[in-house]
Amino acid sequence: MESIKKSTMEKKNFRILVLDGGGSKGIYTLGILQELELKIGTTLDKHFDLIYGTSTGSIIGALLALGKTVQEIKDLYIKLIPEIMSERNRIGKSRKLKELADEVFGNLDFKAFKTDIGIVSLNYETQNPLIFKSNINQAHGMKQSFLPGFGCTISDAVQASCSAYPVFDTKTVQTDNYGTITAIDGGFIANNATLFALVDADKAFEVLHDTLQVLSIGTGKFVEKPMKGIIKYLKWFKAVRFVERVLSASTNTNVILAKLLYPNIPIVRINNTYNEPQYGTNMVEEDLEKLEKMFQLGRDSYAQQEKEIVSLFGI
Repeated sequence: MESIKKSTMEKKNFRILVLDGGGSKGIYTLGILQELELKIGTTLDKHFDLIYGTSTGSIIGALLALGKTVQEIKDLYIKLIPEIMSERNRIGKSRKLKELADEVFGNLDFKAFKTDIGIVSLNYETQNPLIFKSNINQAHGMKQSFLPGFGCTISDAVQASCSAYPVFDTKTVQTDNYGTITAIDGGFIANNATLFALVDADKAFEVLHDTLQVLSIGTGKFVEKPMKGIIKYLKWFKAVRFVERVLSASTNTNVILAKLLYPNIPIVRINNTYNEPQYGTNMVEEDLEKLEKMFQLGRDSYAQQEKEIVSLFGI
């Protein structure tokens, strides 16, 4: 893919889209993105120079960067979420995730992307960030050994980013330049990857700060879904709740750090809170009616902050 590195003499805006993790709640993100796509009038790969995604955000981000419409992605989510989340253990969920990711992305690698991307995962053994990138200009040193996506397929990268252990299993990826790596969900280090994206733009692409524009989209803040059913599932739901709280802490930390380290860069953050009991949900939601409701809440969230978005992008 042609480099999009900006010359320090250019004043063209560099637009970044960052998508949080959150499992099934990614459907809320899609509600926001649908309204944005309609407002802009093009698929979002044509609007953003860099898309960063974590976990469910990596799935959405990858599909956007391939030129898919938001409606196409929503249709996939409505079909695939119940198939994955209805599996009752981490092995089953991971097996179904692999099956469906391979079906959706096939053997496509990072050269297929139409705009640049970062897919965030975590190296389980070293506890270091494992970020699958599309462009050599995103490399922070060691460019001589850079390979888009470490030579992995998009499917493998997305699975690595989504491996929210112990809700999902860990993911083993075979890279062409770093060997075999055991990966887990990127949300454990950057459920919101705004800071990583800004570091790429600032230090790697060397983009002028006054040309940077960032839209950061969460998966909504909902009350925890009430516990129901047989007592044997108590341990399972405790695991889900634990992972969600870790991801929430990661999100809060990275959002705060991004604002502290880059205070002069405009960042619009959309991640509204819904405390009403009828909106109670979690990252393994599989109920289609609830998923559709979250999608509509995403559209409502866009409406509440549309003026900020229009001001940010001048659209």
